[in-house]
Amino acid sequence: MNNILLIEDDLSLVNGLTFALKKQGFKLEVARMLKEAENLWTDGKYDLLVLDVALPDGTGFEFCKKVRRTSKVPIIFLTAADEEMDIIMGLDIGGDDYITKPFKLGVLISRINALLRRTNDFSTEGTMLQSNGIKVFLLQGQAFKNDRLLELTAAEYKLLCLFMRNPNVVLTKEQILDRLWDCNGNYIDSSTLTVYMRRLRIKIEDNPGEPKMLLTVRGMGYKWNVID
Repeated sequence: MNNILLIEDDLSLVNGLTFALKKQGFKLEVARMLKEAENLWTDGKYDLLVLDVALPDGTGFEFCKKVRRTSKVPIIFLTAADEEMDIIMGLDIGGDDYITKPFKLGVLISRINALLRRTNDFSTEGTMLQSNGIKVFLLQGQAFKNDRLLELTAAEYKLLCLFMRNPNVVLTKEQILDRLWDCNGNYIDSSTLTVYMRRLRIKIEDNPGEPKMLLTVRGMGYKWNVID
């Protein structure tokens, strides 16, 4: 049974989500304030976090940053903050998905299931990927460049694995989004993938402004270029 931590201050929404998620077989714990969430949080205790952005004593963004210092647990923002900059910030600090209110319950549950399934797939299959001085140890969920540990979020790690599994193959944006999130790409803002690519390049490329490994193929998509 997957254990979810919901951080949300709207009591009516908490009650509705508690009923719906437990009906789907999830175990759920709820925090209505940031302080409560910090008291509940322990790395390894939860399989997924669902965070509101605006909380009485802080923001979900603050909590996400703290969690990402030590954990790759999947994080979904569920919030009324629907400005493009809010979405970009949520993803840029380590969120794996961003859903704006109002939302359809079926969509939320599908995306929770998809994110849990993809996380499980990436953490349990195979042994190691190696290319361009980068090694990914799949069982441990860690990536190294020239024997230096890369501090990757869960989404960055999955994106890196996807490209390294498909060397020298052009992947369209639709293929990438479908593979990573297992849902219609239309649910995800068009800038989402650009944010992930920029963030991943900063961490793996010697010169992110002139990437050699993670290439943009104009009008088509992206490619992992094997250079060694």
